[in-house]
Amino acid sequence: MALANIDNIKKYKHVHMLGIGGVSMSGIAEILNNWGFKVTGSDANRSEITDKLANNGITVTIGRDFENLKQADAVVYTAAIKQDDPEIIFAKENNIPIIERCDFLGELTKSFRDTIGVSGTHGKTTTTSMVAVCFLKASLDPNIQVGGILKQIDGNYRVGNSDYFIIEACEYVESFLKFRPKSEIILNIDNDHLDYFKTFDNIKNAFRKYVKLLPKDGFLVLNADDENCLDLANDTNCAFVTYGIKNLDANFTANNISFNDDGFAEFDVYKNKEFFEHIELSVAGTHNVLNALACISLCDHYNISSKSMKEALKEFTGAHRRLEYKGSYNDIRVYDDYAHHPTEISATCNALNNKKFNESWVIFQPHTYSRTKTLLDDFCGALSNFDHIIIADIYAARETNTYGVSSKDIVERINSTRGSHSEYISDFNDIVSYVKEHAKPNDIVLTLGAGNVTDIGPMILER
Repeated sequence: MALANIDNIKKYKHVHMLGIGGVSMSGIAEILNNWGFKVTGSDANRSEITDKLANNGITVTIGRDFENLKQADAVVYTAAIKQDDPEIIFAKENNIPIIERCDFLGELTKSFRDTIGVSGTHGKTTTTSMVAVCFLKASLDPNIQVGGILKQIDGNYRVGNSDYFIIEACEYVESFLKFRPKSEIILNIDNDHLDYFKTFDNIKNAFRKYVKLLPKDGFLVLNADDENCLDLANDTNCAFVTYGIKNLDANFTANNISFNDDGFAEFDVYKNKEFFEHIELSVAGTHNVLNALACISLCDHYNISSKSMKEALKEFTGAHRRLEYKGSYNDIRVYDDYAHHPTEISATCNALNNKKFNESWVIFQPHTYSRTKTLLDDFCGALSNFDHIIIADIYAARETNTYGVSSKDIVERINSTRGSHSEYISDFNDIVSYVKEHAKPNDIVLTLGAGNVTDIGPMILER
């Protein structure tokens, strides 16, 4: 039995979950199941995650499940489930409490004495994963919930037997304000999710409110290379440390950075200007040097040895869909990445450029109409750094196209103003045919985006 104090949720003996196959929802389901709750759920689609839940004794229905729903003490649902959903309506009509995912997850964080939240506009999944593997290497038996598949835990969650709960804390719709963190990492603050926040000031204010959640005996890690992060030190009375590559006044810095032919960095870490450890990474890019520094800054506070950190970070080969190597054909390597914001695309491109190859092919699927419209010029600039650019249709996600924008706008802007050439190709099969016809040995093909563009890599490799 976990050490967590579950008094605040033990009244819910049977929890039914709508969208149980989601990355976060499945982790919640496993934690509850491990604590002895009855957990059932439904999802629109079968997946590896729903199969794993079922194998672990959780009843999962593909489609609607009114039978288990009517017996539940509470219904937990994802933000993707609308209020006119038949199962939501049924729960309301039968006076069954309904709780949004982030609210329920917030209650879970209150069950642990030491919740560690990793937040920021970019890099959350990778840094959460790095912290997780360091805690595992140090045998601290953490509970983990991360927004991607992590090889070391064979999934996106781990149920431990300790007071440590390492969690990826997302700022979208200010969901992280529902949590009760003891420690926080703030990686960066950038323009994103403007469909909700509207202005950058609103984004910054959300992070201010998040930092203010820390108790006086809490701990905060801030990116000293990001002025917006650094300012947050003024919003807390708890202890904090900083890290950076450019800001040499930071507490933790990386010196003597070099890259091998795979684009993996090695560097010397200095703590308060004194040598701390030599680190070798097995993930590419300068941005992952920063992510590693954030992880090291946090783990040092928890008295994890530099030797354990060094070994764990060397063994960490990346989270799912973070410049993930998918395979090769005819000496052409295929990678997949989740980047869907211009800053992330630039970081991925820079990481790719540290590898040895001939030419790069990017297949980009924009994610949401609002983000595409607001950051159109930035997308064009970031994508223009690739040698060959293919743009698929916008992945709508939660939106309808009330913005009057399409993928053709990106193509036209790149071709007319950036001195680069891009192609708009709608059909995935046509994209595969185009790449197979034109890519040459020693090229790299990269699928990019948060939607189903990830399906294209396997299609290329299967043909």
